[in-house]
Amino acid sequence: MADYAKMLEAARDAVTIASGVCRQVQSALDSVRQITKDDKSPVTVADFASQAVVARVLTDRLGEIVLVGEEDSKFLREDGHDAHLEAVVAAAQEVFDDLNADDVLKLIDIGAGDTHHGGFWTLDPIDGTKGFLRGQQYAIALAYVERGEPVVGAMGCPNLPADFSADLDTPDPRGCVYEAIKGDGAFEIVGKTSPTRIRCNDVDEGAPISVCGSVEKAHSNADDTARILEYVEKEYGHPTGEPVKIDSQCKYAVTARGQAHAYLRMPTRPGYVERIWDHAAGALVATEAGCFVTDIMGHALDFSHGRGLEKNKGIVCAPPRVHGHVIGAIEALGIKPA
Repeated sequence: MADYAKMLEAARDAVTIASGVCRQVQSALDSVRQITKDDKSPVTVADFASQAVVARVLTDRLGEIVLVGEEDSKFLREDGHDAHLEAVVAAAQEVFDDLNADDVLKLIDIGAGDTHHGGFWTLDPIDGTKGFLRGQQYAIALAYVERGEPVVGAMGCPNLPADFSADLDTPDPRGCVYEAIKGDGAFEIVGKTSPTRIRCNDVDEGAPISVCGSVEKAHSNADDTARILEYVEKEYGHPTGEPVKIDSQCKYAVTARGQAHAYLRMPTRPGYVERIWDHAAGALVATEAGCFVTDIMGHALDFSHGRGLEKNKGIVCAPPRVHGHVIGAIEALGIKPA
């Protein structure tokens, strides 16, 4: 039987250490761009360094693992990308000074594992690339998937303030880490404080609903979201409050801790399949905080079909009453997956 507590400790440390590496790269965007001669290179460097660091921590703590990551080392091995590799190695060496280029490439490629196992880790080393480049919100999201569902999750949100009144567009000096084991609740860690249990907030009758959505318009169908909220206000008496705009799986965290009442990701184009690493950790944290997390048809997210959520379309994450209202609105309006 898997030792979930040991796995969570390793996952928590992995995303915390990777968060520090990413924060350092983000603070030196211009320097990295000068080295690599590439405007988008800082997020590329942070992506690879984050995956290498997470793989190093997990293997150090747990031995041989199966890791399904977003990245592989092909780009760094190609001619003309020596500067990128050098920058990735330098970033990883900030926490593991014994690493060389070969070590880093091998660690990154641990993430080339497949999903044909009873249990495996899945990682998004930087979720929210545009938020990262803007100096705003992003996440390092790591989860252990067992028999088709996440059972252990840890998510580093390096720039996310714990204070609900703080500006989400301004990087927080401490950030937050979120963690969960299936059946044991969800927790928030700020700095070196002890974990604090978090719960989502359902709404009272007639209270406004604040919806959490992507900063990038291409990530969700804003017209469908507006129709849903209009219906919820008309039929259930909940006006729309101020929206919470934020990048990455931080949206799951913000909803899980009760700062927003729903996270909607409405399909934008036919055939698009969500990737498992974009949702595994966040969905577990939100579920353990008391939210319902489904696709737009009300079906549970199914992580048993490879690297994609092949059987699901879109995301609805909300506390029970709000989730029911949103799914009811989708059905009544006849909104179908793109």
